[in-house]
Amino acid sequence: MPQDRLLFVYGTLVQPAMRVRLLGRPIEAVVARLPGFERGRRKHFFIVAKVGAMTEGMMLYGLTEADFRILDEYEEVPRLYSRERAEVVGENGEKVRCWIYLPTSWAAH
Repeated sequence: MPQDRLLFVYGTLVQPAMRVRLLGRPIEAVVARLPGFERGRRKHFFIVAKVGAMTEGMMLYGLTEADFRILDEYEEVPRLYSRERAEVVGENGEKVRCWIYLPTSWAAH
């Protein structure tokens, strides 16, 4: 699977119904973990770097450029989040580089 089509999610997008609502179809997903980050929540879920932390989530497969445009709009890129690459650990323990949504400065306040 091309890694530019993978997305690690840790908030509302872990819910299959939310993905169907936004993208109009089921999206294949597997359990994954993001080492070195801790999940928090204010109005929105966010992650922050923290040594020794682990964020549980899902890795979504087979996303298209159109899907990413929809998801970027949903995540309010670049106002609330930026989409960046990170290394996640898949369900079989393999390390995979994929996209993640990182919060902008609002999460630090």
